[in-house]
Amino acid sequence: MKEISVNGKRVIIRKANKSDARALIEYLNVIAGESDFLTFGTGQIDISTEQEETFIENSLRKENALFIVAEINGKVVGNLNFSGGLTQRTAHIGELGVSILKEYWGNGIGRELIEYLISWSRNSKIIRKINLRVRTDNKRAINLYKKLGFSKEGIVKRDFLINEKFYDSLTMGLLID
Repeated sequence: MKEISVNGKRVIIRKANKSDARALIEYLNVIAGESDFLTFGTGQIDISTEQEETFIENSLRKENALFIVAEINGKVVGNLNFSGGLTQRTAHIGELGVSILKEYWGNGIGRELIEYLISWSRNSKIIRKINLRVRTDNKRAINLYKKLGFSKEGIVKRDFLINEKFYDSLTMGLLID
């Protein structure tokens, strides 16, 4: 667990737990309508509380997975999910996904979540590389990832299709050792 202050508010960053399932589904449904930079949009979150509980429990059991939330006064305002590979040959790498409620953009919460992941990865002795993909027009996120040490690795053409328009994504990676 880690605590930070954002605009005088106490933000707690901690591992997700089973009891967060309902709040996380509500959170995902809100952020789905706040940004087109996500891999999902409004009305595309179709999971039950039980399915989310199972997802969280599975993340907690794996040595190469991390699921954390940022909360203010008990309300989820951000999350980060990292899932490592499923086989021995890919267990050392994984992909991160991070999101923050729009009203908290620009306050450093996303940076704190990613820094938590980087620290956790270095201490894990399993994770050797963190991967991500980001839309090429999401300059704000790309700049943050660069500041945190991620390197550009390639472009995936037509990776997103939103309202009949294609968007490319940039793959980025951070070597842990």
